[in-house]
Amino acid sequence: MALSTPEKLRRFYEQFSMDNQVLVLVNADPDAIASAMAVKRLLWRKVAGITISNVNIIKRPDNLAMVRLLGVNLVRVEDLDDGRFSKVVIVDSQPDHHEAFGRFCIDVIIDHHPDTSPKAAFKDIRPQYGATASIMTEYLRSAKIKPSAKLATGLYHAIKTDTSNFERQTLIEDLRAFQFLFRHANIHLARKIEQAELRLDFLKYFKKALRSMYLCRGRVFVHLGPITNPDICVLVADFFMKVSSVTWSIISGIYDNKLVIILRNDGIRKNAGNTAKASFGHIGSAGGHKSMARAEIQIDNLANLVDTGDEKRVLRWLIRQFEKKVAKK
Repeated sequence: MALSTPEKLRRFYEQFSMDNQVLVLVNADPDAIASAMAVKRLLWRKVAGITISNVNIIKRPDNLAMVRLLGVNLVRVEDLDDGRFSKVVIVDSQPDHHEAFGRFCIDVIIDHHPDTSPKAAFKDIRPQYGATASIMTEYLRSAKIKPSAKLATGLYHAIKTDTSNFERQTLIEDLRAFQFLFRHANIHLARKIEQAELRLDFLKYFKKALRSMYLCRGRVFVHLGPITNPDICVLVADFFMKVSSVTWSIISGIYDNKLVIILRNDGIRKNAGNTAKASFGHIGSAGGHKSMARAEIQIDNLANLVDTGDEKRVLRWLIRQFEKKVAKK
């Protein structure tokens, strides 16, 4: 029988005592950052200290803006003194999601991704939820804590981001959490975070995409070549989906010795996740949702398939891989 949120909150609190130094680990994105903020608020005056640590390098301008505007104090995992901490919490992830988690003994896990059966004294994993921020909002409400404007803004932004403005499958609980947070969030601050998507050095990739794109039957294909940040492919893919006649946007780039491929579509009788797996899953990792997906392929795996040093050939290969799978449907 599923436990109620008040019972889960009670068991969550049972994991901690006043002398604990608590480490909250995140693979930093909006949902993870906001959820960590919520854990910190829940444990305020209940433990000796709380540190939030990111295992990844934050590069996206909107995520950097979120950390800065909401005043989130993050410590890189490499800079931690592990011996300081008597309790370790992971939010919006599970131990096998990032190799850096492996060096810690995890006490608490709260997440909304598929359950990988991790070991921890306390676990609250709800794959059906659209965001971990929704779970954390339930905890705050159960604890009768009114979130500050910054905390509410972070959770509000996290739910919007992880549900893609409720375009992905969500529960009524996500909507209830969002409705509650809307009353306490600073909407102007949230909009400022959302709009901080671009850096000046990203613009050259948009210029290249417009010059080199291949458009056929509403499908846009672009290969950007070497990129400085994989999120550039995401931004360019989302950009082309704003064009009214575009139904698919498939953008690739080479980063960290991998070909990163981002797929977007209008969601009408299409499934980006299935298409990504069918087109690229046999040579790399691939998956996603109905309207958005991602694939990553090691360059070495492409050695006998395409010359990755020739950008035009990579683009033609990308088109063939996509078209032959979509044509079968």
